[in-house]
Amino acid sequence: MEVKVVRVNNANASAAATISSKIIEQKEDKILRTLAKDARIDGFRKGKVPPAVLKARYGEKVRADAEQEAVKELYDAAVKELGIEDQSIVGEPIFSKFDKKESEIDVELKISFKPEVKIEGYEECIPEFQVPKVTKAEIDERVSNLVKATAPLKTIEGKRALKKGDFAVIDFEGFIDDVAFEGGKAENYTLEIGSKSFIEGFEEGLTGLKAGGSKDIKVTFPQEYANKNLAGKEALFKVKLHEIKEKDIPEEIGEELLKKFLAGEENPTKELLEKKIKEQIKNEKTSKLYNEELKPKFVDAIVKKFTFDLPDNIVEQEIDMLFRNAFASIGKEELEEYKKDPKKAQEKRESFRKDAEDSVRLTFIVNELAILNNISVADQEVTQMVYYEALQYGQDPKSHFENYKKQGVLPAVKMAMIEDKLFQTLFDRVKKGK
Repeated sequence: MEVKVVRVNNANASAAATISSKIIEQKEDKILRTLAKDARIDGFRKGKVPPAVLKARYGEKVRADAEQEAVKELYDAAVKELGIEDQSIVGEPIFSKFDKKESEIDVELKISFKPEVKIEGYEECIPEFQVPKVTKAEIDERVSNLVKATAPLKTIEGKRALKKGDFAVIDFEGFIDDVAFEGGKAENYTLEIGSKSFIEGFEEGLTGLKAGGSKDIKVTFPQEYANKNLAGKEALFKVKLHEIKEKDIPEEIGEELLKKFLAGEENPTKELLEKKIKEQIKNEKTSKLYNEELKPKFVDAIVKKFTFDLPDNIVEQEIDMLFRNAFASIGKEELEEYKKDPKKAQEKRESFRKDAEDSVRLTFIVNELAILNNISVADQEVTQMVYYEALQYGQDPKSHFENYKKQGVLPAVKMAMIEDKLFQTLFDRVKKGK
């Protein structure tokens, strides 16, 4: 079998060959001989089944295996001629031709591999920025909010009306068309007025009510409400207000509060608390600056600065993913239009090519930068991150991880973590140099 190999560019090559029926038959005979050693068919002893009988029973599968083996030989020969290491091959080869004829099969494969990525001068792409500053007013506000958040509740004496910022202790039961619905009832429930933790209109409807009073409140569940049985429906809540409470906020931060806020510190002081809060606010501002301003600018700059050939199969996979994601959010009418007009669907798919190319290019650049800057993420770190994500959403960590594993997205998660760690390292380096 003569294999013709053409290196298209620095990331792609094509390999073509004509596989004769003789080659396929030779491989079929070899597969049948191997199969005959262990085959068990009624009327024949083990290892004595004639090849013709095996071929009659397993012919189609044997033929397919023989063709696959021949294609593998073609592929191996092409990779050898290209001089590419196995670890440099990316993705699976793509068939651009597989033309079966009576006496032969014309095959053409596209093989993609990692491109050479040169990133000299990448530092020039890091945007200039000012290190975030923290004002005294911001520190005072954070301290005040901290004190307020941890303050205990005290019952309001007298008959003052309920207002925003109060905590209402209530019984309630919800009805739709005069029928109580599941999950719509509670007793002695404490609700912060103004927190917007209930359906719009509920907290507002309670405002002005006095302790001991009752009220019927009409609300409408949002169309996008999680419980589809309630979404978009009007409900009547019968509510009884038992108590009105408010935060018992101390006028000054005493020793006990300082010990609570600075647990583990030998000498907890207000000055130390303010210092730590200043660091916290600065870190928050820095993180926001990095993620919302510097990272997009840096990504845009490096993708434009460094151009190189991209593996076609990886680009096509990325286009498919973007295309599928887009279809998940379009309406039924538009979806029907694309089904009726394949050309329009292809044009829509092609519209994602630039974004796909930028995404793939960024992946290779980030990988090269990570190597250059000794940035890595251990598999254990990925597992911990996925587990933490599951806990945030109230899901079972192990099931969440296995689901990610089945979907094949763990490498993407790891890459995103490497990217975040890399960018933070690069931006921190600039910050320290200021």
